[in-house]
Amino acid sequence: MERDFWLSRWKNQQIGFHEGVPNIFFTEHFSKLSVPPGGRIFVPFCGKSQDIIWLCNHGFSVAGIELSRLAIEQFFSESGLVPEITAAGPLERFEAGRITLFAGDLFDLTADILQHVDAVYDRAALVALPGSMRQDYARHVITLTAGAPEFLITLDYDQSAVTGPPFAVPEAELRSYYGASFNLDCIGSRDIPGGMKGRCPAREYAWLLSRLR
Repeated sequence: MERDFWLSRWKNQQIGFHEGVPNIFFTEHFSKLSVPPGGRIFVPFCGKSQDIIWLCNHGFSVAGIELSRLAIEQFFSESGLVPEITAAGPLERFEAGRITLFAGDLFDLTADILQHVDAVYDRAALVALPGSMRQDYARHVITLTAGAPEFLITLDYDQSAVTGPPFAVPEAELRSYYGASFNLDCIGSRDIPGGMKGRCPAREYAWLLSRLR
């Protein structure tokens, strides 16, 4: 999506995509990622997700990136944390305790800036991008994280009935992005109450992506 679209959504607080509580799929199934104790999790398009706090409360570190600086400021303010802010190439780095959030464009983030992560948690990134950007996104995250395992949430619904975002990402499409690098296992699914924006049925899927051996 256009950069200005997302910045405007945060500026005007049109953030229906923000859950406000830890994601139930994630909290129920996170252990299946087998992240080592104290491991570091990368969260692209992190917004001000409460999943970050959940991870820290369970002993993990978090590195996230978010286009909207306002979202990151709100995260730290609402969490009662005061971050140290430094430059990181074309990005800004916000750090407090075990949390490091980068403000800026994901495609400006490099592996040297991000540093090592043990896993990726993608609830809101892939589904936020139009089809023309998803392949590049998937490749970039795989490169950034040296193919770290991923916990990924997708949606499926009649895309002709509703204009995204969030966008439908059917299984066949998901496999076209990640199948060359990962085994993909669906570990849960559920109907979205009220469907997609009240216009059509929709279902949410949780996927575990583990590196091909």
